[in-house]
This record gives sequence, structure tokens and C-alpha cells, in this order.
Amino acid sequence: MSAGKSCIRIGGVPEHFNLPWHVGIETGELRSVGVDAEFIVYGGGTGAMMQAVANNEVDVAVVLTEGAIASICKGTPARIVKTFVQSPLIWGIHVPANSDLKTIDDMRSRRYAISRFGSGSHLMAIVDAAERGWETDLDFEVVKNIDGARAALAAGEADVFFWERYTTSPYVQSGEFRRLDDRLTPWPAFVVCASETALAEKSEAIKTLLNQVNEICQRLSTEAEGTKATIADRYKLAPEKVAQWWDTTQWNTGWEMEETSIVKAVQYLRRLDLIEVADAVTDAEVLRRVCKAL
Repeated sequence: MSAGKSCIRIGGVPEHFNLPWHVGIETGELRSVGVDAEFIVYGGGTGAMMQAVANNEVDVAVVLTEGAIASICKGTPARIVKTFVQSPLIWGIHVPANSDLKTIDDMRSRRYAISRFGSGSHLMAIVDAAERGWETDLDFEVVKNIDGARAALAAGEADVFFWERYTTSPYVQSGEFRRLDDRLTPWPAFVVCASETALAEKSEAIKTLLNQVNEICQRLSTEAEGTKATIADRYKLAPEKVAQWWDTTQWNTGWEMEETSIVKAVQYLRRLDLIEVADAVTDAEVLRRVCKAL
């Protein structure tokens, strides 16, 4: 760590919406405001990152809203400090290209590949089944990450896989996956979680970090054509897919935590018994437990 600078370890998935963090590190913008930032990639998604938060392996993590709430309610010592991606996440519902599953109804009662229990791929499979009026006691195969899902689907160990649709688009284009449908989250896609330890020891540095990331998000948003070209090159995505993603994605450049949307997620998770909260505990009390203003 450089003298006079605070070191902040950031956990995130290797996906295009996290570009602002990399830009801040690579251009030196975060260092210029007194933060030595390290971005640690977690291919296993939200479940793996929340475990890293609990283990004090990262100070903050960029995670799915529903996964963060579920993890904190199960005891992970962390708090949501801001919304990062304001728009909902578009989950692609994937099957092997040669699968006998041709329609959404065909996938009922089949086995779902998930990165881990408590992950977004796990939670959204249950949300999707509930929205369709199906039973939610689903059959799961834990595959750790997207490469594990590819292997499991190819080997017939799982039939269906939920993952962010633009990240999986190269596999759809190559003919490895077929996309049956999409499922949008009914709340903002991603939040920033900070560990209780980091909040106690580095709260000012975290706030400085996030202020600068807000500025980077704002700049990248206004420099749309250049940002889209960078994403296409860096993440090996077709320009037309990046353009589609861009039109449906909005970084949050302020400090809003979308409390009404977080309450909606809490209500949904409670209804599906995905979080254990006593009936006497109000949604507002759960909100205060999972969120913290810096």
C-alpha cells in the first residue's frame, strides 16, 4: 500500500458492467484521490463474493441485489451502501443447443445448473418458477461458474442455466447454448456491499472510492460510442450485442439505494422462504439491517 493511501479490495464478476472499476484503477483516477484499489475477479458470482466478504477477503463487492439481501439476512456481516446498476438484470434462460427442451413449459421439473446456493442463478431460477405458477422445489446442480455450467449442460448433468444474457451471447452465437427466454429482475440489478469490518475501519476511504466511481460512470455514460467500443473489444462481445445491452443498462451515478425496490426484493424473498425472517420483523426493519448510508 502506498504511503498515505487506503487499500480497498473490490470483488466483482468478470463482466462488462464492471468496466468503471477497471477504468478507475488503470487510469490512476482512484489512486489520485488517495485509494489503492484492487479488483479481484470472482467467476463464481454473488454467492462466492458474499463468502469472500464474510471471510474478510474483500472490503466491498459488486453483487446482485437479491443475493446480497439473502446473504446478509443469513448472517453475512455486511451492508448494502449503494445501488450500482440501476436497471434490472436481464437473465437469459439457456439450454444446450441440441436439447429436447423447445419451450419454456418443457423445462418444468428439469435440473438447473447454479453457481452455488444463494447465488443469483439459484435465486432467479426460483423466482422464475414462482412467477410462472410452478412448484419452487427445484432440482439443482452446483457448477461453480459459467465454465462449470457449460460442462454440466454438455454432459447432461443439468438441463437449464440462468445467466446474464449478454455475457452468454458468445455461447449462443457459437451454437453451444440456445436461449429459451429472458427473465428480468423486478429490482435494480447490482448493489455495492461493504463488510462490517471495512465500514468500521475504512468508511471514509470507501466513500471516496465510490464518489470517484460515480464520476467515472457518469463520464463513460456520456462518452457512449467510445465506451461501447471498449466493452466490445475488452469483453469479446459483438458490437450489436453491446448496443442492445447499452440501451437497457443504467449505472447509478449517485448515492441512492432504491429503498422501495429493496423492500420489494425483501418481500419477494420472504414470500418464497429464501430468507428466514420472523413474521414479527417488518420489511422496514429488514431494510435497516441490510442497508447503511455512508
